[in-house]
Amino acid sequence: MRYVGRKPAPPLDRYADDVYCLFGDPGHRRRLLVPPMPSAHLMINLGDPVVLHDPSGERPPESLVDAWFLGIWTRRYVIEYGRHVNVVGVHLKPWGLAPFVDAPMGELRDRCVPADALWGSGIRGLRDRLADSATPSDRLAVIEAELLSRLADASPDERDPAQHAARRLESSWGSGTVAALTSETGLSSNRLASRFTSVVGVTPKRLARIYRFARVVLSVDAASPPAWADLAQTVGYFDQPHLINEFRDFTGRTPTDYLALRRRFPPEPSFPPDMGPMPAE
Repeated sequence: MRYVGRKPAPPLDRYADDVYCLFGDPGHRRRLLVPPMPSAHLMINLGDPVVLHDPSGERPPESLVDAWFLGIWTRRYVIEYGRHVNVVGVHLKPWGLAPFVDAPMGELRDRCVPADALWGSGIRGLRDRLADSATPSDRLAVIEAELLSRLADASPDERDPAQHAARRLESSWGSGTVAALTSETGLSSNRLASRFTSVVGVTPKRLARIYRFARVVLSVDAASPPAWADLAQTVGYFDQPHLINEFRDFTGRTPTDYLALRRRFPPEPSFPPDMGPMPAE
């Protein structure tokens, strides 16, 4: 399976981390466990259906056929690809989905929503243009142009206190305190939490927790296991048991189990999705 992606040009880079094409035969990577990550997502499917599973069993599997949005997730899920993968997607920053849809982000938390429910029939024209594009580079240009057009129409206010607070959490990987963020924005803690949930989908405290865990995942090299106690202190956990508890809560595995799984299924070179998702047994 091939991944072709790039960071979008300004001003889109203020809202999206990358645009990408994912295509080919996934081989043994048909099922991936996705832990909570600081990202919302737009996925447009041009291949076989993709199935979203809830490991807790609370929700039935969802078959994703055309296009859909995923708000920020606070718990893990499993995504299962078909034999023929052909997806065009956008990894959006935690505050990056709000300018593109007319809905409170709290309503999209832990949810997968068909894109036509939020973009109407326009999504079909976009999907047709992507399908008609000859190369991955052409597809990335098409999706960027669509997002830039919608961003211009939305005219988001980058001075929004919730967006400011979310950017601070991004730059610090979730370190610092919510009290400090509240002081910077000039809002009360309750008002900031309410506004933040509307723009991001979760509270500042929850997003900080997700960023800290993402920093751990992105810091780990399975070939050279880290000193977990030192890493826990570096990223802001109380101690190593705190880090282990977060791993269990976010992935269902211990750090040791995670490393063992990584060694069994090593990531392909230059395959960014493997930086967060992992093979699901």
